[in-house]
Amino acid sequence: MRYRHVQDPRQVKSRIFPEQHSTEKPQRSHLVKKLTSRDKAELIAQLAAEKKGQDIVLMDMRKVSVFCDWFVIVSVPSSRRLNAVSRTIEKELSKKKVRLLHEEGKGNMYWDLLDYGDVIVHIFYREVRDFYGLERLWSDASVESFDEKCLAKTSQKDSRTSS
Repeated sequence: MRYRHVQDPRQVKSRIFPEQHSTEKPQRSHLVKKLTSRDKAELIAQLAAEKKGQDIVLMDMRKVSVFCDWFVIVSVPSSRRLNAVSRTIEKELSKKKVRLLHEEGKGNMYWDLLDYGDVIVHIFYREVRDFYGLERLWSDASVESFDEKCLAKTSQKDSRTSS
């Protein structure tokens, strides 16, 4: 019985496509720290506050939703402010390599939604925010009011029972 000499398939592929089968590990010029969903929500709230967003609220959706971890809800008084907040968030998160998955309401002057997967940002005119009432709709979620100096945690359930 005769045996044919079979080459190692890795050697064959490396001759055909040398760049794809390199044994060297790529060098990383810098290590990028991955943001947690909480960090991302706080960063978004901070960016919105810097652009004069109002009534900024972080809603912890982990216990009540399967499609995201956090809602960040922001009110704005004008369409210019809405665009400024939205574009600043997009620009700064793209610098941190956080990809925007979807945007709704672009060009709309009353609301904008930015979907970052685990964090969803809602930017509303005050009247539109009151109309949709996301805080009422998701009342089982814990709510944290964003203060520029600190994050004060207040539970929506606690505020209803004490009233």
